[in-house]
Amino acid sequence: MSEVAPLDPARLIGTLDKHSVRFVLIGALAARLHGFPRLTADADITPASDPSNMEHLASALRELHAKIYTDAIPEGLKFDCSAAMLSRATMWNLVTSAGRIDIAFKPAGTDGYDDLALNAEKFEAYGVEFLAASLSDIIRSKEAAGRPKDREDVAILKAMQRKR
Repeated sequence: MSEVAPLDPARLIGTLDKHSVRFVLIGALAARLHGFPRLTADADITPASDPSNMEHLASALRELHAKIYTDAIPEGLKFDCSAAMLSRATMWNLVTSAGRIDIAFKPAGTDGYDDLALNAEKFEAYGVEFLAASLSDIIRSKEAAGRPKDREDVAILKAMQRKR
């Protein structure tokens, strides 16, 4: 891959589904499903971290030709895309043939997959059913992260929440 492929959420989520990966979609893409207006160039997920799911995740990422993303080398660095390697970090910034994906096993302000799955909402899109973080959990995580763009997003997300 000489360039970063544009985000193809249908292919990305479809591949995760094809490999039976249990995950919760988080971040701006999940917020968009709730009506959030900001576009995003990547997908963020929180997968279950049990050994079986890690094998499924590794398999899906290999199919997507995942590489480690860095600003200096946006086309990515090759790595051992195995369940064992994925288990060694709590956060992975990857580039794939279906665009960028950030994998956060324990997003800011959360306890990970089981915590987020409790309030997650089922969505059907791209021909598959999957879980996306609830608006409350997206807000909770963005508040805990505290980055400038997250603070801006939280103001909009809370206004959306009040309208519900």
